[in-house]
This record gives sequence, C-alpha cells and structure tokens, in this order.
Amino acid sequence: MLSSWLNHRLDPIVYKLTPKKSNRAIHPNILTILGCLTNLASGFIFAYGHLFWGGILLLLGGFFDMLDGAVARQESRVTPFGGFLDSVLDRYADQFVLFGILIYYARLHQNLWVIFCAIAIMGTTVTPYARARAENIIDACRVGILERPERVIVLAAGALFGYLNYAILVIMVLANVTVFQRIYHTYKKSRPVSP
Repeated sequence: MLSSWLNHRLDPIVYKLTPKKSNRAIHPNILTILGCLTNLASGFIFAYGHLFWGGILLLLGGFFDMLDGAVARQESRVTPFGGFLDSVLDRYADQFVLFGILIYYARLHQNLWVIFCAIAIMGTTVTPYARARAENIIDACRVGILERPERVIVLAAGALFGYLNYAILVIMVLANVTVFQRIYHTYKKSRPVSP
C-alpha cells in the first residue's frame, strides 16, 4: 500500500543524499547486500533485548533498501538480476529481524509472544510469495494493507517507543490479512468471464 503510493517519490531526496560522484563508487547490489547485513545485525541486537538499537538498525536497513533502487535508477544500472537479488535478500532481512525478536521472547520465556511472533513470520513470508505466485496467472497483485515498508515502519516504531508487543500483534494480524486479500483478488481476477 505505502510502497505503491511512494513509488519513486523519494528518489529526489535520496539523490540529494548521494551525490552523483559517490554513486559510481558503490554498486547498487552492494547496497542491497549491506541492507541485508544491517538487518542481520538488527536481528542479533533484538535477540539480546536491545530493542531501541535494534529499531535504529532496522531503519538503517530500510534506508539501504530505498537507496539501492534509487542509485540503480539514477545511474541507469537497473537490471533483472538486481531486482531479483533485492527481492530475495529482502526475504532474508525480514526473517533475520523477526527471528531475532522471537529469540528475545523465548529468552524471556514469553511463550505466547513466541507463538504470536511465529504467526507474524508466517504472514510476512507468505505475503510476497502470494504476490509472486499470483502474478504468474494474473497481470498484477499489488493489493494488500501491509507490505514490507509498512512492516518496517510498524516494527521500528514499536521497538523505538516501547510498544514492540503491539507492533508484533499488528504485523501478525495484518500480514495474514494481506495474504487473504491477495488470495481473494487473484480468485476474482482469474475467474473466467461469463459469455
């Protein structure tokens, strides 16, 4: 939802933060990898209970995720492989962070929250898969209330302001709602038209 609205609207801001001279020094794929590694670090920090700094690293990882695409477009380096790599590493990044939070709850013996976090992980994993699979049979499947940018914002805000439990609940519910929105959308679009 948010990603569809933003599209490339943030590109001018990102361009100002990355002067053209500096862009040649870093390939967009390197920025993609850095973003994934930042999320890995965020997951470790979350696992040890440092929620504020985990949230900071999560936002930094999100910035890298915006930066790689903007740099690729600015430098005419957009490639099919770059898009593929970005999509795959985004999935790893999601899992690093959420599994870190799951470990945090497990270390505190908060079993109910471990279950909630596991359900959030399932929804987060299936959301992009549902879109990818749907777009094999219909033109586009961009529907859904909670895509990756929204998840990052919700989770980072929860970690930074002391509402991590609420953030996990929101992601647990809305990520899975998004999956069912995509299932329903695909069902409607793929039905044969009556003569």
